[in-house]
Amino acid sequence: MIPRYARADAADIWSPQTRFKIMFEIEAHAADAMAELGVIPKEAAETIWAKGRDVVWDAERIDAIEREVKHDVIAFLTHVTEVVGPEARFLHQGMTSSDVNDTALAVQLSRATDLLIEDVDLVLAALKKRAFEHRMTPCVGRSHAIHAEPTTFGLKLAGHYAEFQRAKERLAMAKFEIATCAISGAVGTFANVSPQVEAHVAEKLGLAVEPVSTQVIPRDRHAAYFCALAVVASSIERLAVEIRHLQRTEVLEAEEAFDVGQKGSSAMPHKRNPILTENLTGLARLIRSAAVPALENVALWHERDISHSSVERGIAPDATIHMDFALRRLAGVMERLVVYPENMAKNLDRLGGLVHSQRVLLALTQKGSSREGGYAAVQRNAMKVWRGEGNFLDFLKADPEITLADEELEALFDLGYHFKHVDTVFARVFGEQA
Repeated sequence: MIPRYARADAADIWSPQTRFKIMFEIEAHAADAMAELGVIPKEAAETIWAKGRDVVWDAERIDAIEREVKHDVIAFLTHVTEVVGPEARFLHQGMTSSDVNDTALAVQLSRATDLLIEDVDLVLAALKKRAFEHRMTPCVGRSHAIHAEPTTFGLKLAGHYAEFQRAKERLAMAKFEIATCAISGAVGTFANVSPQVEAHVAEKLGLAVEPVSTQVIPRDRHAAYFCALAVVASSIERLAVEIRHLQRTEVLEAEEAFDVGQKGSSAMPHKRNPILTENLTGLARLIRSAAVPALENVALWHERDISHSSVERGIAPDATIHMDFALRRLAGVMERLVVYPENMAKNLDRLGGLVHSQRVLLALTQKGSSREGGYAAVQRNAMKVWRGEGNFLDFLKADPEITLADEELEALFDLGYHFKHVDTVFARVFGEQA
C-alpha cells in the first residue's frame, strides 16, 4: 500500500496503533473471563484495564524488543508489562500467539469490510441516480464491441447497479465468514484456557466463535474473503472499462468530468483522458492479485505453520485499502459522469438502420418466409450498407425477395419498440416503485 491510493479511514484500520489496541483488548477481555473463572485475581484484571485502556502504545519500543526476541506477540506483551506492571503476568494465560494475531486480524478485516460496504452504498446511490436520469436515453447496444440493437443508457447503468447489489451481498457474506474468534491455546485443544474465555472475548469483539481452530483460524475463511474482494474488483473494472470505451474519441457517448485547470497530457494540450477509470482498472488488478496467495495459504502444515503470516500482513491492508479507494473513486466518477445523448443518437444511426435487422427477419418469417431464406435476404442487403453503398431501408424496399410492404418495413424501424420493457427491468432492479 502507498499513500497515493489510501484514504485515512481505511489506512487507520491497519496502523500499528490500531493493531496494538485490538491486541490489548483481546488480552484484557480474556483476563476478565479468566478472573470470573477464578484463574487469575479479579484485581489483576481490573488493573490491566485501568493501566492499559487509554495507552498510546509505543510502536518503536515494541519494534526494538522484537528485533531482540524475534517474536511479535512476545514483544508486545513485554511492552504491556512495562506499562501495566506486575499484574501483566496474568495476561496470556494458556493462550498462544495465534489466538491474539488471528483474532486481531478478524477484527481488522471486519472493520475494513464495514467501510467497504459503506463505499458500495455510495456507488449504488450514484448508479441509481444516473440510471433514472437516463432511463429512456437511447443508445446502441454492442456485442463483440460491434453495433447490435438499441438499448438505453439507463438500462446499461441498471445492470451495473444490480451487479453492485450482489457485490454488497458478497461483502456482507465475506464479513460473516471472516469474523471469527479463536482463543483455544496451543494446537487448539483448550488444554490451558477454557472455551468460556473464547466465548467472552468473541462476544465483546462482535465475533463468532471458531468451531475448530487448530491453533489458527482455518484459512479457507480468508481465501473466501479475498476471492470475494477479487469478484467485487472485477465488477469495478467492468464499469470502468465501459466508461473508457464510451469516452473514446470515435464514440464519445460519455466521459469523465474534466475540471477547470486540469491537464490531460504533458505534450498535447488538447487531451482529455479517462485517467480515473484507467486507474480503477489497475487497482482492480492489484486487488485480484491477493486471491491466489490467499488460496495458497489454506494448506498449512498439520495444526499450523506461519507461511500464511507474511502473506496476510501484505494482502490484508493492501487489498482492503485499495478497494476502499477504488469504490470511492468509482462513486465520484459516476456522480460526475458527463453524458452526451446527442452523440448516442448519432452513433445509433451510424449504420443507417442496420440495428433493426432482426425485426425485419422476424417479420419475414411471420409472413411465411423460411428463417434461412429470410436471413439470407436481410443479410444480403445489410452487407451493402456495410460497404457504404446506400440506405438499409431503401435496399429492403427495392428487394423483391423482401415480401413486406413499404409501410410494414417503415414500422419495423421504430426505435421505441425496443424500449417497451424498460420499466419491467427497472422494477426488477429497483423495486416496483420504479
